[in-house]
Amino acid sequence: MTATSATAVRTKARTGGPDDGPNVLEHLAGWTLVVVLAMLVSQIGLL
Repeated sequence: MTATSATAVRTKARTGGPDDGPNVLEHLAGWTLVVVLAMLVSQIGLL
């Protein structure tokens, strides 16, 4: 292992992020949560 690849491995390990971007299912679940929360807030009358 070269010094450059060892540094790249350590840097990637320190970030703690995923190797790839979020997939479509995660985006759909996130936006569904946002919409449900907005509906709840508007129904309760907090907005």
